[in-house]
Amino acid sequence: TYLGSCADRVASLAFSCPETIHWPLNQSLNGMKAFLKYLCCTLFISFIGCRANPVFNPSENIDYCLAQASKTLQTIPPEDSLLPRNIDRNKTDWHFVPGTDWTSGFWPGILWLLYEYTGDEKWRMEANRFTRLLTPLSARPAHDHDLGFQMNCSFGKGYRLTQNPEYKAILLRTADTLATLFNLRVGTILSWPGMKKDKNGLHNTIIDNMMNLELLFWASKNGGPYSLYDIAVRHAETTMKNQFRPDFSTYHAILYNDSTGARIKGQTHQGYADESMWARGQAWAIYGYTMTYRETRDPKFLEAAQNAANLYLKRLPEDMIPYWDFDAPNIPNEPKDASAAAITASALLELSTLVSDKGIAKNYYEKAVKILAALSSEKYQSRGKNSAFLLHCTGHKPAGTEIDASMIYGDYYYLEALLRLEKMKN
Repeated sequence: TYLGSCADRVASLAFSCPETIHWPLNQSLNGMKAFLKYLCCTLFISFIGCRANPVFNPSENIDYCLAQASKTLQTIPPEDSLLPRNIDRNKTDWHFVPGTDWTSGFWPGILWLLYEYTGDEKWRMEANRFTRLLTPLSARPAHDHDLGFQMNCSFGKGYRLTQNPEYKAILLRTADTLATLFNLRVGTILSWPGMKKDKNGLHNTIIDNMMNLELLFWASKNGGPYSLYDIAVRHAETTMKNQFRPDFSTYHAILYNDSTGARIKGQTHQGYADESMWARGQAWAIYGYTMTYRETRDPKFLEAAQNAANLYLKRLPEDMIPYWDFDAPNIPNEPKDASAAAITASALLELSTLVSDKGIAKNYYEKAVKILAALSSEKYQSRGKNSAFLLHCTGHKPAGTEIDASMIYGDYYYLEALLRLEKMKN
């Protein structure tokens, strides 16, 4: 009513001006009033529509993560040497693991990210406490290819924020240890070294291992031998050649002849089938090759990252969160994997800063924001159900473990993506 009254007043004033000629609606006062009322209502509805769809705010969700992490801290006894890994579906308590577990670096990594965001000494002290639990991993033979996950997310984040020389020394020792798993004939780092006997001595490499290369790249530029850089590049090249299918989906694992380096076959252990597209594996590929391009600036790695990302985005369901495997047989009645979504969102944000085409960059950025908005909804945030950040992650469905659960690595990459977005917006 108020807008209509204003439109009448404006129309009367305008129509009284001699310059108001060639008015299309029969040059009538009523016509002008009707037109202005229509225009006011259209603008008002547009305004209401914008208000109903606010711009996604990462800081609000980082604050949510702060509150949730504070709850988790209260559940860990000060003298405990265990770290949170997962909360099973419909449970409220974390399952804790020792520092040797492949996920052990993500909780200290979360604490370092919260310290970076807040500058609060509380978070630095807690991050240091849990990071120190992983020190023994740098002083023993390589029992796990995931030293990059374990140490770069903990000591690596800590060194970036504090420049603590002890952290640097530990990281350099760990990089040397990880490099001992490299097979020169094959051209990759061995995955799951403890399982080699079970595989009849064959050399096994999983797509997840792309994530561990960042530790080698860092070490080669911070006092370690340059050979670590060469190992990382060779691993990325060999994986790119053998791990991708023609459509740019990835195998979880490739088996190689340990002596000749010949590729034997591709497998997908944690996905639906050997030839299916396991969601988290595709996410590791997007993130791993984005990081490798950042470190090398070799365009073939950027192309690999984009090929993997484009296929992933093309096959996403409407809500932007993938099912645990894109080819699972009972979609839409299959578990989702919010952890794969979080990994991909973080990778896409970085990828958007590395591509030269502004249109492509905008698409990656906007898709990442949509993924984060979906993860931040009532459906995917835990919101009082437990002290994790996210629900609906899937660890290893074929083994029947960690299905529709909260996972510490899903939380880590969700927070990392939120912080990346916050920095980009600022």
